[in-house]
Amino acid sequence: MSVSTSPTREQLLRTAERLFLTDGYDAVSVRAICAGAGANPAAVHYHFGSKDQLATALLEARLTPLWADQLMSIDTSRASVAALVDIVISPFVEIQHDPAGHLHLQLLARFVHANPEAPWHGAWFDLDRWADVLVAMVGALGHDQARRRWALAFELILSRFSAERPLSDDAVTSLTEFVVAGLGQPCTPATVTNPAAVSS
Repeated sequence: MSVSTSPTREQLLRTAERLFLTDGYDAVSVRAICAGAGANPAAVHYHFGSKDQLATALLEARLTPLWADQLMSIDTSRASVAALVDIVISPFVEIQHDPAGHLHLQLLARFVHANPEAPWHGAWFDLDRWADVLVAMVGALGHDQARRRWALAFELILSRFSAERPLSDDAVTSLTEFVVAGLGQPCTPATVTNPAAVSS
């Protein structure tokens, strides 16, 4: 049986999720996770490498199913940036009232902020994949610029949804409109002015 599908690995994920929810991420040790799962003290390191990597695996397992299918099937030649942003934000609106869902959002916000190059394995946790989709939708937008736009967008989205109180409908609408405007702004070549030419 592979490490990625072993019962011990799944038990570690479930135990970590429960402990993070009740005690908070910082207060939970690797030893406590292993003990709670009835596993060898080195199990977290064997299956994940570290507590942080366990957390990223947990987030991928819990959050990817919320929107991966819709993102995989989106037609970038016909869909709008607004539709793409709605696919991203709608699941967050649904889970923000659930304690476990809110925990996932807080953990995700924490890792995106502290580890912008975290070792994600799922394609939709990689900014390059998001950048490719945006480039296909927005004219004259380069990959690097698209990647920077998404980094800013996700930082804003996660900071808002990971707050202590759930967002109101009006707040979600304003956030969505702001993100759509930022991501979808057409890219136009910058006009470089030569001061010497102007003065001549």
